[in-house]
Amino acid sequence: MSDRTLLSIGTKKGVFVAESDADRQQFELRGPFGAGVGVYTTMIDTRTSPRVYASSCNAFFGMKLLVSDDRGGSFAEQAAPAFPEDDGRALANIWSLEPGDEPGELYCGVEPASLFHSHDNGESWQLVDGISNHEHARQWQPGNGGLCMHTIVRDGSRLHLGISTGGHYLSEDNGETFAAANTGVGAGFVPDPFPEFGQCVHKIAAHPAAPGRLYMQNHGGWADWHGPGGPRPNIGVLRSDDFGKSWHSIAEGLPNDFGFPIAAHPHNPDVVYVMPHEPMTRTCPSGSPGVWRSQSGGGNWERLANGMPTHDTYFTVLRDGMAIDNHLSPALYFGTTTGQLWIGHEGGEKWTCLWNSLPPIYSVKVANI
Repeated sequence: MSDRTLLSIGTKKGVFVAESDADRQQFELRGPFGAGVGVYTTMIDTRTSPRVYASSCNAFFGMKLLVSDDRGGSFAEQAAPAFPEDDGRALANIWSLEPGDEPGELYCGVEPASLFHSHDNGESWQLVDGISNHEHARQWQPGNGGLCMHTIVRDGSRLHLGISTGGHYLSEDNGETFAAANTGVGAGFVPDPFPEFGQCVHKIAAHPAAPGRLYMQNHGGWADWHGPGGPRPNIGVLRSDDFGKSWHSIAEGLPNDFGFPIAAHPHNPDVVYVMPHEPMTRTCPSGSPGVWRSQSGGGNWERLANGMPTHDTYFTVLRDGMAIDNHLSPALYFGTTTGQLWIGHEGGEKWTCLWNSLPPIYSVKVANI
C-alpha cells in the first residue's frame, strides 16, 4: 500500500497541491499555480509516476491545462481541447478529467457539454462525436453552473456521463454511441417529472466491486413543489443496479434530497456518502454541517459530524468538492465555497479542518502515491 497521500485542490484563484504521509495528520501545501484563474477540476494520474492535471480556463488569459510531473512542485501549461473551427461552439470551461485504459489515454468533459478523448497525455484531443453531436445535444440547457459535462465514469466498455442539464448518458461500445439512460431520474423544473433527458444530474459514483451499481446525486429539493406536474419528493439521491439503465430513490432518511457531491467507499460498495444542502440556500441544513453515510447501499443513513461546527455554519460543497482516499482506513475530504478544506479520518468518523482560508474551493481530488 502506498504510504503517501496527495491532494489536488481546485479553487477560484488557482490550484493547490498538498502532500502527507500515511497518517494524514500534517499536510504540506503548495501553490497556488495558475494563480487568479478558476480551476474547476483536477486529476491525479497514478498509472505511472504521479501526474497532476488541472483545468485553467479564462476568457482573457486563454484556455489551457496545467500539468505537473513533480507532485505539484511546479506546473507547465498545455493546450486545452478545442472544438473544430466549423463547429460553432467554443470552449468555456473544463469540468472533468478521467484516465483511460491505455497509457496516455485521457477523457475530458467540457462546457458546452461535450466530450474529448486523448491518446497522448492531453497533447492533442479529438472530439467524441457520439455524445458531443448527439441528437439531443442542441436541446440541452445550462444549469446554474453552465451547460457542463461534469462526470465521467468508466466501466470496461461502458462509459457513463453526467450532464447538467442533460441527464445521464450511457455508452456500451467504448464511446462510439450514447443513449439517454434516465428511467427513474426526476426533474423538478419541467412539467414532465420524468423526461427522457434534460435532468440536472449533479454527480455519479461507482465501485468496481459492484458491477452494474451506480449512485447518483440529482437535483432534488422538489418535495414541496405545487406547480405543473406536482411535488417530486426524494428524486435527489438515487441508485442503479443495472448499469444505469434504470434508477430508484435511496433518499429516505436524509434531512433533504438536495446536494451536489456523492462518493463511494473505496473498499465497500455498500458504503456511500452525501452532503445534503438546503434547497433554496445551497447551504448546510439548519446551519449545522454534516456528511451523511449509508452502510447499506442507501437503505438507511447516519450523520457524521464529530469535530464540525454545531451551529451558525452556512457553507456549500460543490459537485466535485468531495473525495475519499484509498488507505486501509480511508479518510474523506471536502472543500467549501468559503475556503475550508476538511478531512474526516476513519471514513468520516472524526473531522478536522486542515485549512480555513483558501480561496473558494471547486474541486478536491486525492490519490495514494
